[in-house]
Amino acid sequence: MAGRMVVGSAALAGLVRPASAPDPAGAHRMLPVAAELTGLLPSRGLRRGSTIAVAAGQPRHGGGTSLVLALLAEASRAGSWCAVVGVPTFGAGAAAEAGIALDRLALVPQPGPDWPTVVAALIDGVDVVVAAVPATVSASVANRLAARARQRGSVLVPYGRWDGADVTLQVVRGVWEGLGQGRGRLRRREVTICARGRGAAARPKEIKVWLPGDALTRVIPRPPVASGVSATGRSAAGRLRPVPPSSVAPRSVESPPSHAASSLSSAVPLSAAVPLSAAVPLSAAVPPSADAPPRRGALTMVGPA
Repeated sequence: MAGRMVVGSAALAGLVRPASAPDPAGAHRMLPVAAELTGLLPSRGLRRGSTIAVAAGQPRHGGGTSLVLALLAEASRAGSWCAVVGVPTFGAGAAAEAGIALDRLALVPQPGPDWPTVVAALIDGVDVVVAAVPATVSASVANRLAARARQRGSVLVPYGRWDGADVTLQVVRGVWEGLGQGRGRLRRREVTICARGRGAAARPKEIKVWLPGDALTRVIPRPPVASGVSATGRSAAGRLRPVPPSSVAPRSVESPPSHAASSLSSAVPLSAAVPLSAAVPLSAAVPPSADAPPRRGALTMVGPA
């Protein structure tokens, strides 16, 4: 009997572990997240059955959608199914760039009045469910959905105001990078994320991360511009340069000498000359006024002496 008791106690001791020891058997209940976000979550990952809310925050800060993409990326790469409900502006291209597998992503842009039913159905079969919270959702509906997620082992990520979440994440500050002195493009944003919750997450935490992640938006410095070469890569030797105006006054055109005029008139026979009266009717000729200045290029009629 005593031997049986010792064997039984030893077998029972093998099933008991200290609370501080790692739980290899429960590793499957944890979904991975980006390394930059592990410090915000009590379990350093998305624990199945938990509710992790993402507060929308103030419009001038933004960053909520980028934070949602960052939460889903690693779990999607690991093979988990994800769903996004009630976010019509959710971009599939941005999700793919963040690392989310589109073949394991379900989108319900407009759930309509059946929002609780749609979210509950997705909780039953999807690993991570992101749901934009309508303003009309009651506390009883929110509690039932959170309890369903605990029962099914899904991770519920409400996007908006949600009371009673295990952890609530919110972007509180953000600074863009990429713009220089009148040039450049927006490349990435350094955001400050605040985490608060209950239980192990009761103590608030703050971290600064790049959204999108630093691995996707690393800024490569430009090589120094060599002398004699412009910023566009062309040689400065062939570029056009502005030429200052010359200080030398333009020369006036002198009239031909008188002997040249006489020789010109002798070269044309008088028989070839056309009488002016035959070419232009005299009735149409208007004598110029004596006070009017001469016009450049106008014809001058010369009558007989």
